[in-house]
Amino acid sequence: MKAIVYTEYGPPDVFRLVDVEKPTPKDNEVLVKIHAVSLNGTDLDKMRGRYSITLGRRLKPKHKILGCDIAGKVDVIGRNVNKFKPGDDIFMDLYEFGFGAFAEYVCVPENALRVKPASMTFEEAATFPQAAVLALQGLRDKGKIQPGKKVLINGASGGVGTFAVQIAKYFGAEVTGVASTRKLDMLRSIGADHVIDYTQEDFTKTGQRYDLILNVAAHHSIFDYKRVLNPKGIYALIGGSGVAILQAIFLGPLISIFGSKKLGLMVWKPNKKEDMVFLGELFKAGKVVPVIDRSYPLSEVAEALRYLEEGHAQGKVVITVAK
Repeated sequence: MKAIVYTEYGPPDVFRLVDVEKPTPKDNEVLVKIHAVSLNGTDLDKMRGRYSITLGRRLKPKHKILGCDIAGKVDVIGRNVNKFKPGDDIFMDLYEFGFGAFAEYVCVPENALRVKPASMTFEEAATFPQAAVLALQGLRDKGKIQPGKKVLINGASGGVGTFAVQIAKYFGAEVTGVASTRKLDMLRSIGADHVIDYTQEDFTKTGQRYDLILNVAAHHSIFDYKRVLNPKGIYALIGGSGVAILQAIFLGPLISIFGSKKLGLMVWKPNKKEDMVFLGELFKAGKVVPVIDRSYPLSEVAEALRYLEEGHAQGKVVITVAK
């Protein structure tokens, strides 16, 4: 089968399209024929070797084939598989199973598969498993979102952010989205009540206060975010600079102990069945629609990752593997 592989950390140029052996499912696994994949920040982190430094030297990549979010069809089932059959449409996040989405086929445990809603295309379904689940769990579980609350989403124009804007509106919040100039109209079109152009204005210095900040692109100090929270406000970090992540991990809990504001890192639970079903229902009801910036063929994964890393994408970038 065809797959995109890499053997060293670096820029997108480290990826190569090669022929590799088609995997065979174990007794409790299914072989999935991949139709579509969506890119995530986790792919960029793994590509660059972030958080993979030991004793001052970079290790070689553990996983040679990256890619997390897939949508496809069950092709072959292991002998102990009984919930799925060949031809079933599925979608899932491979993050906790060693990645492997940048390929024509992948083997995964049966219990991790989720049934793709019939009304979703494969490309649409591939955008949901990681980004939409992160947004939902960040807002509802970590953020305790409630109707009428003022929610700020920093990094609102990306994959997680575009889902977060729509999910927050579904829960009845007043939503402010932060993005660059050319992306503001898109944020308004998906429901943002207010938009802030970060190239012109620093939302941590406007004097506005928020009940919940969902931060997908943190670059300020954690104390800046604390300052713009209302009393009993919540700050949930999903992504950002290494310093911001370390502050959320180590300073967030300390700040939360000595005050009414709660700050910390959002840790998500991949492939949670109830969340995938819930998001599917929101899609069918027209409440949450994936924003797809553009699609690339499997052979152009490197170019797609380069585009994503440059920060141009509005919403999700999708890889089309099979028709």
